[in-house]
Amino acid sequence: MPSRTGEESKGETEQAKDGAAESHDRQRGAGGRLVCALEMEMTNRDSKVDCVNCDGLISRNCGDSAEVSVPLSLPGKRTTHMEGDDLYRLRDRKFLVEDRKRFCALALGTALLGILLMIIHAEICPFVYKPGSNIALIINCSISLSTGCLLILIIAYHYKDIRLFIIDHNQVDWRIAMTSHRVLVIALELLVCVIHPVGSYWEVGLHVNSSSSAPLCVFNHHSKALLDTELLLSVLMFLRLYLVHRAILLHSKVLLSASYRSIGSLNNINFSFRFVLKVLMNKHPARTLLVFILFFWLIASWMLTLCERQTQKATGRMDMALWLIAITFLTVGYGDVAPITSCGKAVCLFTGVMGVACTAMLVAIATEKLALNKGEKHVHFFMLDIQISKRIRHAAANVLRECWLLHRANLAKGNRGEHRRHQRCLLEAIRVFRHLRLKQRILRDYVSQMVDLPKMQMIMCDLSANWNNSYRELEQRILSMEQKLDELSRCFQQTSELLSQVLRHRNPEIR
Repeated sequence: MPSRTGEESKGETEQAKDGAAESHDRQRGAGGRLVCALEMEMTNRDSKVDCVNCDGLISRNCGDSAEVSVPLSLPGKRTTHMEGDDLYRLRDRKFLVEDRKRFCALALGTALLGILLMIIHAEICPFVYKPGSNIALIINCSISLSTGCLLILIIAYHYKDIRLFIIDHNQVDWRIAMTSHRVLVIALELLVCVIHPVGSYWEVGLHVNSSSSAPLCVFNHHSKALLDTELLLSVLMFLRLYLVHRAILLHSKVLLSASYRSIGSLNNINFSFRFVLKVLMNKHPARTLLVFILFFWLIASWMLTLCERQTQKATGRMDMALWLIAITFLTVGYGDVAPITSCGKAVCLFTGVMGVACTAMLVAIATEKLALNKGEKHVHFFMLDIQISKRIRHAAANVLRECWLLHRANLAKGNRGEHRRHQRCLLEAIRVFRHLRLKQRILRDYVSQMVDLPKMQMIMCDLSANWNNSYRELEQRILSMEQKLDELSRCFQQTSELLSQVLRHRNPEIR
């Protein structure tokens, strides 16, 4: 009895431990956090409790490592599927998408602010304040501050993007999202956004009374390498405009529309900036291309002015830079103005390449806008056919008339000059008649090529309709023949019955 009581108490103790472990697991599934070392200590006491490894996996009996059941998104945290988790995921995804859009818009605004401050600093520095003054320091500090804010916004955008990746892939480990391509893209973006001119920090508080203006807000006694470096940093700040395509993608109606996304997913369409740009070029081609050309013209003109300012030539002024960029963009090249510096030549070369590409797009858009649609082509060619038919009838009447006049001149045997004149008019009328017939044949060949497919479709529809009508008529005839055969069989049966009755009455002996 005492031993049995001890066994019962031991069993109750184990049951209590099992119950405590199960309640502990439920609390962790609801979101509670426990230390991994404490969980390992509890599992060592009883082998029936689940063994929780610190690497984020749950197994049974701690012995068979192949029986892995539930992965963890974070070490020591179980992601059990509860009712309503999908709704929470959708809600979190919606908030992350909105945050990503907001961070992208803020990053673009900060990048544009830094570029605007750089342009103002480069334009008014030699005239309003001197290099190394407090105003130059304040503006340069503002550019650096905007650059720092831009870097923080870029990191926040990619953080939201990684969290969105985690939610889309059912809360996997965040390190899976950090592929080599993503790391390279983030590093390249940070490198592009960190570029800004820093020449005003090198000699602060010194003033120069020189009347000649430097190309940038730096001292004239600095070396040419420093001036070229400051010029290169100022020009490369325009690389921040890559954020425009991201903002257009995230704020486009194509990406925000659920109908677009549903139909695109069914057709394996990747909603990238290329697809959005194609949609914009198809919906608003002239407006999109005009905005791009205008902004490119202004930016390239200012960059050329900045590059050519140190030469003290005509290309260092904004008006001549606008003219040079325009004639280079249109691939005209009058030769009256030419860049001198290597930076200016590079800007003009890039402008010429973009001009060729934009000219090709302009030609394609103009051709598409000027082309007739299907209905307009039908109307136009129909009216041309009617006009040519009328002219052919008139030409045929002229041929008959000239034949009659020539025949009458032959009968009269009068003036030979009149006979030759009628022959000449007859040959001209025949030539006009043949020419019009050739034009009508070419026009009808073109129209037939244009309407071959619709015509064949109409012919097939007519044939299928005729076959259906013939099939229905044949079915009705077969049904009527069956009814008539049934009536004939009934008549024959009635006739045979009447004959048998008559024969019985006449020959009662026949039974």
